[in-house]
Amino acid sequence: MTDTIPGAATGAAMHRRHVLGLGLGFTATIMLGSGARAQQTSVKFWDPGLFAVSADGILNKDRSFIYRAVEAYQAANPGETIEITQNSGDITTTTNQFRAASIARNGPDMKSAYAGGGVLSFSQFIEPLDSVFPPEEQAKISGWDTVREGYRTDGSILALPYGAGSYFYVFYRPSMFQQAGVEFVEPKTWEDMLSLGEALKAKGVTPFWVCNQEGYMGAWAIAALGGGQLGANAFTEMVLKNQPINSPGLIEAYKAYADMFARGLTNPDAGQLQNGEATSGFIQGRAAMTINGAWSNAELLEALGDDVGMFPIPTLASAKEPGVLAGGPNLAVFVTNYAANKDAAFKFIKYLAEAKTMDLYVELSQTEPSNHKDADPSVIANRLLREQAERLKSVKTVYPFDNIMPQPVIDLFYRVNATVFTGQQTAEDAVAQLQAEFDKQA
Repeated sequence: MTDTIPGAATGAAMHRRHVLGLGLGFTATIMLGSGARAQQTSVKFWDPGLFAVSADGILNKDRSFIYRAVEAYQAANPGETIEITQNSGDITTTTNQFRAASIARNGPDMKSAYAGGGVLSFSQFIEPLDSVFPPEEQAKISGWDTVREGYRTDGSILALPYGAGSYFYVFYRPSMFQQAGVEFVEPKTWEDMLSLGEALKAKGVTPFWVCNQEGYMGAWAIAALGGGQLGANAFTEMVLKNQPINSPGLIEAYKAYADMFARGLTNPDAGQLQNGEATSGFIQGRAAMTINGAWSNAELLEALGDDVGMFPIPTLASAKEPGVLAGGPNLAVFVTNYAANKDAAFKFIKYLAEAKTMDLYVELSQTEPSNHKDADPSVIANRLLREQAERLKSVKTVYPFDNIMPQPVIDLFYRVNATVFTGQQTAEDAVAQLQAEFDKQA
């Protein structure tokens, strides 16, 4: 699947987000009985599989967040109905469907979407939520910066960010360190991590399992390294044209990233293997470490149990923002400006923003923590997710390059990530190409 929404994460996003591909959409309306129907106010909610899957990726209405949330909402609000239309899980299909319906002004009252470009791309059809969520309510929820018009700090709020998001980590196998006789000490810098890899290599153990044919691993590494060199707002500043893409800091990030392969610290075929083999190869013990995202938590724990740990992708020793964590909010919900039942939609979106509703989302999906200040951490059952949620409390985060850039720039980004890693292209040439492509989109 290819995401053609300008500014939305693609490629890598498809490997870090659980999307349910249902083909043709269907509508499921949860009713409260014939006696209530005459009084009902109906809100049409479109969801392309972002909120309707459970932790195992299967549509099970008893375990699926949006169906459970709607059932609880309707029980507490007799006479109100939320009609869930499950759109195609294919991003291009859903995008085209929503755009066409919105131009005709006969689309949904509400829609789930990817945060960042997946929301901003449709700003012409979206009702701002600034008056719906007053400052005191905004203060309880994080992630608003990913859904503000134009990514401006004073831009209108276009959607409700949902969940604390997915972040990128280095996963490691304690048993492989023990077998090699190498003490594991969590690296604080990229240089420390490569030195740890050198120690493993000297003992005959492949340090890193990398599948980077599409350049996705590069997107995660560059997010952390670039954010460290240029600051937590690095990529937002680039899209706002306050920071050039072809900056020395991004060149330094690309050089450090390519150094991993140049020093022979990965499997030799890292540039030929597709990302689909990344998790399975690591589970099979082909290397002691791998770079991936929190979306792989469940699979890794199920396969490896206690034999898996993780730490954030480290920044360079020279970082302006040392220890910044790359990743961010994935999902959002918005109300259309042509909604037939706007007030009812506002009421439901405020219900979705309640801490207990977000806790239900976390409990059922186990893919990311809540982004509400009053979240109940006890609903997190996944050990890795629990550790990640704790880390999120004390680190700065950087929203990745491929979440916010125009689509042609994102496509090029993945390509240069692949070629720079294996030494087929210089860091300087890569950032120059990215800058030129971005300038063409202006």
